[in-house]
Formats: sequence, structure tokens, C-alpha cells
Amino acid sequence: MIELRNITKTFRGRGSFESQFHDIHAVRNVSLSVGEGDIFGVIGFSGAGKSTLVRCINLLERPDSGEVIVNGGDMMKLSRGELHHARKKIGMVFQHFNLFRSRTVAGNIAFPLKYDWQNEGQTVEMRVTELLDLVGLSDKINAYPSQLSGGQKQRVGIARALASNPSILLCDEATSALDPQTTQSILALLKELNRKLGITIVIITHEMQVIKSICSHAAIMDSGEIVEQGSVFDIFSNPKKQITQDFIATTSHLNKINDLLAEDTPITRLGPNQVLARFSYSGPNTVEALISTASVRFNVKLNIIFGDLDIIQEKPIGGLIIIIEGEKEAAANAMEWFRGKGVKAEVLKHG
Repeated sequence: MIELRNITKTFRGRGSFESQFHDIHAVRNVSLSVGEGDIFGVIGFSGAGKSTLVRCINLLERPDSGEVIVNGGDMMKLSRGELHHARKKIGMVFQHFNLFRSRTVAGNIAFPLKYDWQNEGQTVEMRVTELLDLVGLSDKINAYPSQLSGGQKQRVGIARALASNPSILLCDEATSALDPQTTQSILALLKELNRKLGITIVIITHEMQVIKSICSHAAIMDSGEIVEQGSVFDIFSNPKKQITQDFIATTSHLNKINDLLAEDTPITRLGPNQVLARFSYSGPNTVEALISTASVRFNVKLNIIFGDLDIIQEKPIGGLIIIIEGEKEAAANAMEWFRGKGVKAEVLKHG
């Protein structure tokens, strides 16, 4: 569906003096593939190059080098007319909605159809009504953007992006201007559109919660490069890069232990036969009775301080913070036994 091969994009920037120029390497030799019907996320901090990368897909930003293959064709080799036609099949949703304030909801959605809509038996008005029903805004057909909430404006933006019946939807920070509850409703809408229409979605975001909530595959960008990519489950269960681990930490309550360890609390006041440990697990071992089995087998007490469990791509993944109490050798054997069961077990603090 979408394949980027060795994409590089550099901007020429002006230095502190009029005669000085410096290059800004927004995207550096990036390659990735997005399958048909996939929901693919690209995450990175501000300035990582993710927005430039997504705009290379429809050539709103033309790469300096590389290949942009969409639906089997190289976008870089298309004529101006061919590119205009190809872009009809690539809808785009923006962070700040980009609606015409002087047009009604219907007028905004109808705008891209003004000259190009050709569908036997369906007028532009019928298409607008169909799209409004699809995004749950049938009662707002005559409203103006100033009369809408942020979430409603984004629904209009999504409907407009779907107007020409595209096969690909690009979402550039589509939820970052919204509150958490509205963000979840928009993500649920995108997931439903993916299911109903079979549309391929590429989401640009700086929030790992967005990736976790909706995406099946993802890529992590840093300084214009993709540093890690794969299925969302694999990324969450086995993050390889520190930046990936940092993003994942923003979605997990287990990260709170780092703050607790820096304080004098009952949790951190361990006895001589106690160990504070963190267990991370995924897949089949989440449903095994490992805690009770280890307690009996190694004659240790396992006190769960807190835990976190998520379902990602219909698979369980999570972790626990536990105080292990018992003889030193027994506690060490228990930790090793957990590791043999596929659990990542690490000692955070000794008593």
C-alpha cells in the first residue's frame, strides 16, 4: 500500500548572519512499509521529522531522494496531472482542523467535491449527508465552525478528508489539540472507519497512548531517523531503544516507582530479608498463577505493591512492583525462576 524507500528531506535554513546558511535534515534515509488496511503510527518528539515524513507520502513535501510507492506507483515519477489524481486517494486530517470559517459544515465537506465529484446516482449533497452520518454529525449540517466543539470540528475535518473516497488517510497530530476524553472518541471513530471502510490510516503523534489505543504497527523517530519499528505489541513488550522505553513509560503506572524510590516511604523502607522488584510480562505468562506458585515453591512472601495490565492487539501485557521477603538465596532462586518463565525480572532495591 505505502512503501517509503530511503527517503531524505533537507531544508535550507538561514544562519545568524545574512550570508550564513545551514541545512536542516528533517528526514534522514527513512524506509518503512504500511500494509493495506493497517493503522500505522509514527511517534517522536517535536522536531523529530515525523510531520515532514508523512507529508512526503502525498508529496506535500517532495523528498530530496528516495522512492515513495503508493498503491504500486512511484509518486515521485508522476506528472502534475497524475499527481493531482493520485492525491484524491490520499485524505489528510490536520491538527488545527483547517476549516473555512465562512462556510457551514456542509460547505466545508463539499469543498473538495466542487469540481471533481462524479458518482452516478449520487449528488454532492447526498455525499455530504452520507459523510456526516458516518462521523456522527448529521444534526450539524448547517452549523458554522465557530458553533462547534474541538471534537466536532475534527469530525468535520475527517469527513472532508473522506469526501473523495480515499484509500489512505493521513492524520497529522489529529488529536493533540483535544482533551483526553475527546481524543479517545476521535480515535474510536478512526478505528471504526478503518473497520467499516478498510481504509489505511497513518497517524503522526507525540503521545504513546495514541499508538497504544489504535495502531497495529508503529515507528519511533528521533532526529529525522527511524530508530525502532514493528508491531505495537512487540514494541511495548520488548522496547530496544531508550527513547522507546521513555515513550512507553508515559503510558504505564509502573513508572511511578522511580519517584517512590527517591523518597523515604513505607515501600522503600525494606527489612533485611526484603527485595523490591519489578516484573514485566506479556503473552501467555500473564494468565499463569506464577505469584502463588513461586511463593509456595521457594517459601517466600510476595507482596504486590501495585501493577499495570493492558490489552494490546488483543494480547495482555503489563507488570508488577513486588516486595519479596525471604532468605536471600530463596529470593534469588525465585527471581531466576520467574525469568525462566519469560518474565523480565529486575531488582530495584535490596533491604
